[in-house]
Parts: sequence; structure tokens; C-alpha cells
Amino acid sequence: MGAMRVRTGDTVLVIAGRDKGKQGKIIRALPKERRVVVEKVNLVKKHQKARPGMESGIITMEAPIAVSNVMLICPSCKTPTRVAKRFTEDGRKVRVCKRCGAVIS
Repeated sequence: MGAMRVRTGDTVLVIAGRDKGKQGKIIRALPKERRVVVEKVNLVKKHQKARPGMESGIITMEAPIAVSNVMLICPSCKTPTRVAKRFTEDGRKVRVCKRCGAVIS
């Protein structure tokens, strides 16, 4: 089980499950559980009890999905891609698009 190749702020495409085909930005990454929370994907209803500063009711929120069900969209070629890790000349490890070879920040 290696490191997750997506991180918070990346745009991803959902490739499996109920929301297959949707795109969104990663709001939160949960590396220990190997899950990510993507905006407007995997929406669930939650019954919330009133607390000080919050109101009660049924709220809609994003639930985590497995990282294996999302694919990173390369910022330069705008296509879903797999990610490689490479070292630069100055010794930094960077993520690289497998399709176009561009460095993903």
C-alpha cells in the first residue's frame, strides 16, 4: 500500500460507483483510510441535532469515497491520467502525468 497519488485541491474524475463520470475538486484527503472527499460527489443526507451555534435539520454533505475510484485530471493535457513519481535535477520528488509527461504541482 503506497502513498496516495492525489492530494487536496486536485481535480479528479470519478471512475466507479454511483457518481461515475462526475468531476470535482478534492476537499479533504484521508490517507490512513485511503479515501478522499470530492466536492458535489457522493452526497448523503445527515440528520443533525441542534447544538450551540448550529441549527437542526437534514443537511446534505459529501461523504468520503475510495481513492481507487477517482482518477487525477492532468492540469496541462486536461485528460484523466495515472501519476508517476520522478526526481528532478535538484533532487525533489515530483508527480508526473503518465500521458503527457508534464510535472503536476
